[in-house]
Amino acid sequence: MGMLSLPGFLSCGKKKDFSLSNEKDAHTSDSDENLERGNWSSKGDYLLSMVGYAVGLGNVWRFPYLTYQNGGGAFLIPYTLMLALAGLPLFFMECSLGQFASLGPISIWRILPLFQGVGITMVIISTFVAIYYNVIIAYALYYLFASFQKVLPWSECFSWADEFCSKTRLVSDCNATLDGEIIHANYSFITSNNLTCMNGTMNYKQVQFPSEQYWNKVALQRSSGLDETGDIVWYLALCLLLSWMIVGAVLFKGIKSSGKVVYFTALFPYVILLILLVRGATLEGALDGIEYYIGRQSNITKLMEAEVWKDAATQIFYSLSVAWGGLVALSSYNKFHNNCYSDAILVCVTNCLTSVFAGFAIFSILGHMAFVSERPVSEVVDSGFDLAFVAYPEALSRLPVSPLWSFLFFFMLLLLGLDSQFATIETLTTTIQDIYPEVMKKLRMPITLGVCILLFFLGLICVTQAGIYWVNLIDHFCAGWGILIAAVLEITGIVYIYGGNRFIEDIEMMIGKKSCLFWLWWRMCWFFITPVLLMAILIWSLVTFSPPTYGSVLYPTWGTAVGWCMIIFCVIWIPIVAILKIVKAEGNLCRRIVSCCRPAANWGPYLECNRGERYSHVVDPKKEHEIPTVSGFVY
Repeated sequence: MGMLSLPGFLSCGKKKDFSLSNEKDAHTSDSDENLERGNWSSKGDYLLSMVGYAVGLGNVWRFPYLTYQNGGGAFLIPYTLMLALAGLPLFFMECSLGQFASLGPISIWRILPLFQGVGITMVIISTFVAIYYNVIIAYALYYLFASFQKVLPWSECFSWADEFCSKTRLVSDCNATLDGEIIHANYSFITSNNLTCMNGTMNYKQVQFPSEQYWNKVALQRSSGLDETGDIVWYLALCLLLSWMIVGAVLFKGIKSSGKVVYFTALFPYVILLILLVRGATLEGALDGIEYYIGRQSNITKLMEAEVWKDAATQIFYSLSVAWGGLVALSSYNKFHNNCYSDAILVCVTNCLTSVFAGFAIFSILGHMAFVSERPVSEVVDSGFDLAFVAYPEALSRLPVSPLWSFLFFFMLLLLGLDSQFATIETLTTTIQDIYPEVMKKLRMPITLGVCILLFFLGLICVTQAGIYWVNLIDHFCAGWGILIAAVLEITGIVYIYGGNRFIEDIEMMIGKKSCLFWLWWRMCWFFITPVLLMAILIWSLVTFSPPTYGSVLYPTWGTAVGWCMIIFCVIWIPIVAILKIVKAEGNLCRRIVSCCRPAANWGPYLECNRGERYSHVVDPKKEHEIPTVSGFVY
């Protein structure tokens, strides 16, 4: 039925003209509360998108590796403390912030124009991470396709292997007794003379599992270091292209399409993870691995090292996606009175339990690998990537019907990676939408595809023969200090400049009035514990900085310099934007700074009906480029 040219009303009571010429944006629907930006179709869409964003590859290949590297079960102590004292308070803050103003990570800083550079930093970090994150998804795709063989190509030492390839531990020499005398000889002499090695005297050859050599020699075609770029590995480039095509296809309608896909991508990995955990727990040696994870083999002395605490905080941010801008972007599509408090608790708990749950599955496999190779658990792998692309493939190749298990595992990795990537790209498109709403409304599909194509080309350096070194370099710098710096400035600006109590009143406009006792914990964290904790970890980790490495490969000096340049490029916008805001303001220097520390004239709930008496003075948020702010310049 055709629509008449009559004045209509937004669901919140705001007038809107409907006419035959009015274009329908696939990002919105008539049932949305906010017809300008759109809302999630249902609460389930939002929660699963948030869980999918938080629960990603890091829960499988990053958290278990950090646990293993930082003392086993002892690492769960700083991890839990960081969740309670830093991760959860920031998670709740960002969800509330995005939902309150219905804006993305850059435009949200109408709350504090002086700090708008923090939002830019978040978006740039998300862009860097999106580039290399999809490369890891491409690795998963490659292994997924390689699993469609009767015999897995990494199950034995085939033609690509060298003399160091072996599925078992090989003795090189030892002591033995010959004619009443103790001799030291190579193992071939010992066996040829039917002698027996004395206990504790055996030296072993440095050997590598077939899966490790396949990962380095076949999948990556890994060069000797960052200095040797080599060629583009064409099959990885094709997998990277396919992964970006999947992301673009899912996001062509924004949250309306991605919100449905996550019902599968966010839930099905749990089914596979449970199956793999049950299978892993039945393998020989699994108990040794689990004991190293949470039991008596944990190294409690690791808690004295700064890197352990920095890794715990970074993993919380990496896993919960705090200070990346994505939480603000996804929450901005919520209806105003959604209970963001219960959502934050649910998603955080689900994410962290998933990390611990995945750790059991991982360490049961590591224990089995240590058992069959007759090595300690601590010597099984060299880096986080090897957990997903060496340890698991090796273990799965030893199981009956190994191609099936391999397919399921890498399909799980693919799904875990994709739903996190959906939210990351949605963060970028939300930023574009806030800046150019009319353009985005008409050209959402080509802009989304354009973003994917651009990031594909930028990621090609990560699928060269030195690609894994670039992936590790970006991860080391951008996914560590960058988000710590953004988080410190975010919480400091909102609590101490905008006002923590004022922000609490904003939250109560959405979820209702709460008692002082309810806010006691959040006030303690927001006002003191969280900012002090983050600042201490940031300073401590900078003081104890060591150059990045990949396994035993050291990075050249220029590589470390590139890493520093990346992090500087991410954070330099914070002072640049602050200076520009002050320069454009009016009055003396003191007045300019004060005016830039006040919310913009259009700060507040997006829809007029949600503003109440507190924000009755707020101008139309959509006219941000037309209306001067309280600071005296066009915002």
